[in-house]
Amino acid sequence: MGKEVNGVSRSRFEMFTNSDEAVINKKLPKELLLRIFSFLDVVTLCRCAQVSRSWNVLALDGSNWQRIDLFNFQRDIEGRVVENISKRCGGFLRKLSLRGCLGVGDSALRTFSQNCRNIELLSLNGCTKITDSTCNSLSKFCPKLKHLDLTSCTSITNLSLKALSEGCPQLEQLNISWCDQVSKDGIQALVRSCPALKGLFLKGCSQLEDEALKHIGAYCPELVTLTLQTCPLITDEGLITICRGCHHLQSLCVSGCPSITDAILHALGQNCPRLRILEVARCSQLTDVGFTTLARNCHELEKMDLEECVQITDATLIQLSIYCPRLQVLSLSHCELITDDGIRHLGSGPCAHDRLEVIELDNCPLITDASLEHLKSCHSLDRIELYDCQQITRAGIKRLRYQQPKTGGGTAKLLPRPIFPTSKCTLTSLPSLRLPPSEAVVRDFAAAVSCYDVKTSAPISCVACSPVDGPAACHMTLQLLSSHFTTARHRLHAGASAFGAAERERGSGITLLGYPSPQTFPTIPNTHTHTHTPTHPSQPPVGCRDDSRQCSAEEPVLQRLESSIATVVT
Repeated sequence: MGKEVNGVSRSRFEMFTNSDEAVINKKLPKELLLRIFSFLDVVTLCRCAQVSRSWNVLALDGSNWQRIDLFNFQRDIEGRVVENISKRCGGFLRKLSLRGCLGVGDSALRTFSQNCRNIELLSLNGCTKITDSTCNSLSKFCPKLKHLDLTSCTSITNLSLKALSEGCPQLEQLNISWCDQVSKDGIQALVRSCPALKGLFLKGCSQLEDEALKHIGAYCPELVTLTLQTCPLITDEGLITICRGCHHLQSLCVSGCPSITDAILHALGQNCPRLRILEVARCSQLTDVGFTTLARNCHELEKMDLEECVQITDATLIQLSIYCPRLQVLSLSHCELITDDGIRHLGSGPCAHDRLEVIELDNCPLITDASLEHLKSCHSLDRIELYDCQQITRAGIKRLRYQQPKTGGGTAKLLPRPIFPTSKCTLTSLPSLRLPPSEAVVRDFAAAVSCYDVKTSAPISCVACSPVDGPAACHMTLQLLSSHFTTARHRLHAGASAFGAAERERGSGITLLGYPSPQTFPTIPNTHTHTHTPTHPSQPPVGCRDDSRQCSAEEPVLQRLESSIATVVT
């Protein structure tokens, strides 16, 4: 056998290139081969380019490189790679994602802007090296740009928005989440020159005030999606202007904006009948009165996040069950006044039979097994979350699983639950860490950490180095652990205890070792540097034992978990 090339012997490789590939070239015109290559992904195109000279020319033709996503190669992408791609693709390139490519800076993107002037969609999410200079380059050379994602590019200022307003008039969607240097001046310049804007994502832009929203309402009549999560300075005044000026609004997120009241719900009901998604988590001043007006006027609602809207009662659920037949996702976590009667109306409403897929009832203390009986009619139900619902029993869960096959896979949870599937339970993915610290964040953080080590043994890596929300997540993690660690340690202890009890009841053979008192836990230091610890996926979960392996009980499991937490922020 000859020397191997990518696992194939050279003789076989040469046989293919000299015969089979030659036959293909003779029978298929180059135009058809080029069309076939246009359906291949980046990796496959690169492999085809190594088959022969003729295939190299066809595979690397610019027409095959109109859409490129380099997220899977983010650690290997440097500025020169982007420059070479731009030279190869030229005017053919329409969509490029550099999400998480930390090695890409202003110089490479200037070259890219000069070479790829027909770019329409560009994602620079997490490219923390870029500054206003990149937006200046895009403004000069890319007038066709429609979608731009600058999430967590914390060096971006109002100058970038002013540059984009001058050179990119076709802009339809802009994401500047966590660009906390942006203020009303930048927003004003942007919206005045980009009337086609349909999506604005301003999450974590903490300097934004009502004045900025007034400009959006006045100049963006086609706006469909608006995200203002964690913008603490905005009030009803600015949001009412949005509602009155943006009648096509379909998705609004104002979670974590504590000043808003029922006035915004009345304004939405009166002006935005096409509303489909509303996220108002942690808006504690909202009441049944506002949601009644909203439900009676916005019949296309599909997703509602009402977590920690602590004043709402069953009256809200009754109105939603009557007037919102398309409801698919409903979060009522920490709505402590919700009872079985509200769930009964929801379960008998028009959305229950074919639409409702997810309902979150975490920390609703008045919910009992009767609610699960009422939800049996929800044939599309895919997930129920019942964390810390003290009156829900395992017998009730079993009955629901028996009669509701779609939830039979274990999606109804009594124990501390991860925020994402357990197979991906790593701290770098925690969405709650992008929010300001709160009890809910601490709860989810503790549940995810306990799930991490005890159930999955997934590796923990530094949140500060997350490619998507690095700086913001890093800051929030440090703030979370320094401000609320006492609460977190108690929840972690309770969560791990509950998991151990459940596993013993289930007879899985897994036992947790050495529970110390929460008072004996070490203190998390306040210093913060980026430090990584080597991960060992082959090692068994810490503090566990089963039939095939025995773990040492010398170091209590919760202390080891806390050591992992400390590694993230120290």
